[in-house]
Amino acid sequence: MSSISRATRAALGASVVALTMVVATACGPDNSDQAAAPTAGAPGGTTAAATAGATDKPGGLPPIKLPTADELKKWNFDDWDKWAQQNVVSPAVKGFWDLQKILKAKPYKPGPGSQPTAPATAQPTGAAPAQPTTQPPAQPTAQPTAAQPGGTGGNGGNGGGSQNDPQPKLVEMKPLPHPFAKPAHVNGKLFFQDGKQDYVCSGTVVSDPANPGKSNLVWTASHCLHGGKGGKYHTNITFAPAFNSSGAVSAGKQGTLADAEPYGEWGAVAGMVAPQWTAEADPENGGPWSQYDFGILRVANPDGSAKSLEEVVGGSVPVWFNAPREQIASVSTYGYPAAKPFDGMELEHCEAGKPARRSMDASRPTMLMTGCNGSGGDSGGGWFTTKDGKQVLVSDTSIGGSDNTWEAGPYLDDVAQHALEYFSKKSK
Repeated sequence: MSSISRATRAALGASVVALTMVVATACGPDNSDQAAAPTAGAPGGTTAAATAGATDKPGGLPPIKLPTADELKKWNFDDWDKWAQQNVVSPAVKGFWDLQKILKAKPYKPGPGSQPTAPATAQPTGAAPAQPTTQPPAQPTAQPTAAQPGGTGGNGGNGGGSQNDPQPKLVEMKPLPHPFAKPAHVNGKLFFQDGKQDYVCSGTVVSDPANPGKSNLVWTASHCLHGGKGGKYHTNITFAPAFNSSGAVSAGKQGTLADAEPYGEWGAVAGMVAPQWTAEADPENGGPWSQYDFGILRVANPDGSAKSLEEVVGGSVPVWFNAPREQIASVSTYGYPAAKPFDGMELEHCEAGKPARRSMDASRPTMLMTGCNGSGGDSGGGWFTTKDGKQVLVSDTSIGGSDNTWEAGPYLDDVAQHALEYFSKKSK
């Protein structure tokens, strides 16, 4: 899960219905900038880019004013609803994904991007030690100018502080033994197309506040859903929970697609990312937009029944928003890294210890950072900790070093919480 491997795939049935995806529609929580706010688009309509208001098609929506970080925090249900109405996710083509496509799909690993410039002042957080290994970059797209974050920035909320910490010590990811224990079945492999290229990411079944026990929601990274500034939403997005739990396609085994996907392929019917991602993001590099690099999917049962994803896999993971950092004693990160030295067939995990802090913009929540050595393909994978004796999700893999020695994920504050609450209520 080392850096933002932006890949996902989508395979679902023709029964998948297109639903709305998010796009910014206003400058603030009351949407008072009527000149900048477009009218709501119908599902299946034109996609609006939230940057300078560029549209994908002639005659598209007018320019949209990007909300500030403070304004975005105050967005209410109506604001998120107007944002969501601007875009739709196309249903996956039934039978699109076969095992060969999955095996050939590429991980996408943007580099860490620009680094803070001031020296770090905080002490290391004491992540669990491990012996470092030398590994080639996993398709780096831009070389960073500094290997270690430093300087100040990022408010983080709830004790987040405003410092960048030194890079944590390296901790190697390890494959989960086959067959996966039942609680691990909430983790899955995500597929998608960007243009004509097939990619892979990771995701987690998360609890739906408005539909307890019956969630169809998957948490992942924004870059696994959308191409960033000037880009579009990806297509054929599909989630395969507990991918290769049996080990049927491990170590070059010639298993079948059914062997590799015990719960089938759940195609996305709706998705959501933060406005800052669609407005600013360079998907090949990390930057301030990575501090909002989270995404939410709603998926549909491949057999057309009403039985939810949570019911089928046997559980979901609650999201802990605004988690006090001092209470995050350690994190375990999960995902399907697909770039060398990994092959994308194994669910890998990293017991990372207490996360450090990393920020590129002081006005945005400071990211969590670990010394995990994941690679492209584990993007969007869940970061778990324990709250009241239960497993909860606190982040997802977003960016990482081109040398696969660290990873960072967004701190999930009010913005992420309001996005999930909106998505949950819309599914009632």
